[in-house]
Amino acid sequence: MADKLIIFDTTLRDGEQSPGASMNKDEKLRIARQLERLRVDVIEAGFAASSNGDFEAVQAIANAIKDSTICSLSRANDKDISRAAEALKGANSSRIHTFIATSALHMEKKLRMTPDEVFEQAKLAVRFARNLVSDVEFSPEDGYRSDPDFLCRILETVIHEGATTINVPDTVGYAIPELYGNFIKNLRERIPNSDKAIWSVHCHNDLGMAVANSLAGVKIGGARQIECTINGLGERAGNCSLEEVVMAVKTRKDYFGLDLNIDTKHILAVSRMVSQTTGFLVQPNKAVVGANAFAHASGIHQDGVLKARDTYEIMRAEDVGWTANKIVLGKLSGRNAFKQRLLELGVQMESESEINGAFTKFKELADRKSEIFDEDILALVSNESVSQENEQYGFVSLSQHSETGERPQASIVFTVDGKEVKGTSDGNGPVDASMKAIESIVKSGAEMVLYSVNAISGSTESQGEVTVRLQNSGRVVNGVGADPDIVVASAKAYISALNKLHNKSDRVAAQG
Repeated sequence: MADKLIIFDTTLRDGEQSPGASMNKDEKLRIARQLERLRVDVIEAGFAASSNGDFEAVQAIANAIKDSTICSLSRANDKDISRAAEALKGANSSRIHTFIATSALHMEKKLRMTPDEVFEQAKLAVRFARNLVSDVEFSPEDGYRSDPDFLCRILETVIHEGATTINVPDTVGYAIPELYGNFIKNLRERIPNSDKAIWSVHCHNDLGMAVANSLAGVKIGGARQIECTINGLGERAGNCSLEEVVMAVKTRKDYFGLDLNIDTKHILAVSRMVSQTTGFLVQPNKAVVGANAFAHASGIHQDGVLKARDTYEIMRAEDVGWTANKIVLGKLSGRNAFKQRLLELGVQMESESEINGAFTKFKELADRKSEIFDEDILALVSNESVSQENEQYGFVSLSQHSETGERPQASIVFTVDGKEVKGTSDGNGPVDASMKAIESIVKSGAEMVLYSVNAISGSTESQGEVTVRLQNSGRVVNGVGADPDIVVASAKAYISALNKLHNKSDRVAAQG
């Protein structure tokens, strides 16, 4: 494994822990399929014991994905581990990732356990997991802030018990690259059986160094697995960004000397899919996948690139999926052409009725827009794929009136448990009026903590993509809506968020 770097994607588990970023089973499955196209080595599909919904998502992904190892997180107890093993039964290749906190602060304040108790629980958990699957990963949560002597003791034992991967997380993003790399290097040098496991890094971005720390863990520490997420999604300031570490290792192979399985031309597609599914927009200046990542405004830069591209570009835009994205589909396009384009975008639908429903929406959109972009189709599919099982509210129609000097009015028709209702209200603007019209019926009492608008493509004819984040009784959810009419998109986003608030599937807090 000396020349191979394993990419472990945790978008569907740790990334989903971002406030409001929770995904349903169908959304997770679609992203997992795109991660498989990207040729990610390991997909951490979720935390099977945290909720029935997460169990079903891990199970569905394990049954559907054939080319990547499917992993489920579990706390270091038999119940969690058994639940993970059950969810993973259908996988071609499965892994249980079990963890327990090892820092003095976490053991005392959170677990209220002694180091000896933690040691014993870790040992027995790995032993139990190893009897269920052949591939077991162990993480000492808050590992970087743990006592090195205690870490050596516990990690040597779990390797002896059969752990095949040892992950050293910087759970709170406290590390500095050189120090973190040497921390892992010292552990590997001190632990007699360290060569019996693959070493992994899992870094958070609280100080903006998750990518740098991860690469230092590889170069200095000798780790051969990086745990990361698409777009750096994750709790607080996020996780190590997959696209950045992958392109760093690929672009600077002269320095790292490592091979990757990743098919980088699918990076942009999965980035867009995750962004549109979660409502977490990618900033324009984001490395690799931001809209400006390969744009040149300076005259000197433009001149240089025109003469010789590598004067200012160290990567080729097409290598990560930046190609002409306008497709020759319109209102005269047939169902087969639409279905083929879905496949090219990495979208697989389970049934003909789903394809027919999406095609109908595509035709409706084509009647309203002269040009259809890949982003339009992804947004359309994302909005149509929301599971109907637990959908209490559904958008039907909206009318609104606004003029200078007059208070805007909105009237909205939507369904509540399948029955149409109508709400009306005025507001400070048409969007405010529309949302107040919904609330006049629903009376959710939720507080809006974020309202964000993004143009899906770059023209006035573009669909608007709206993200609404609601908070109620300690729960935070995101709703996403897309439509050429920004007021309609806003109403759809608000209804989407209300549906997520209504679907109260409790989750257990997992490792960071």
